[in-house]
Amino acid sequence: MPRTQSTSDEDVRAAVEVHSVAEIAELDERHRRALVLSDHVANLITAFSGSMAYVGIHIIWFGAWIVLNLGFITAFDPFPFSLLTMIVSLEAIFLASFVLISQNKQAIQADKRAKIVLQVNLLAERENTKLIEMLSAIQEHLGIADARDSEAEALMETTDVGKLADAVDEAETRHGRNEEAAPVGQS
Repeated sequence: MPRTQSTSDEDVRAAVEVHSVAEIAELDERHRRALVLSDHVANLITAFSGSMAYVGIHIIWFGAWIVLNLGFITAFDPFPFSLLTMIVSLEAIFLASFVLISQNKQAIQADKRAKIVLQVNLLAERENTKLIEMLSAIQEHLGIADARDSEAEALMETTDVGKLADAVDEAETRHGRNEEAAPVGQS
């Protein structure tokens, strides 16, 4: 059966998607390879503590502890279960530390990804600007338009990222959404 143009386009699109997915997987693998043993341990503990198995173990543990210490046999931690309270408090301290370690690593990875996305977007913006310039030149060469399109003229300007960031900060400050903004009346 002969290949049609749409089939060929679908194959090209699929190849591009596979390549993109592979690049993302490679970034994830690079991140995993950069983790040290303590990071892996913190991630494993955090993952386990967020599971139903963890909840089930604690239900069984607390239930057994309470039943064993209600006086049916010799209680080793009578009510109000001070030893259990201390153990659970220590567990909570360590668990909170492991969760914070994992969250910090995830925040670092998210920040790196955001920077990559920004860079890709800036490159795409520059490519689009160049395409608009080329289309405008073709349009002029062919005599299709007498006057330059004002919107196209504006889009041919290079985006000033700093200026754009300042505009976003200003808009967020006006709407009370910028957590880093100085209090009203201060600069």
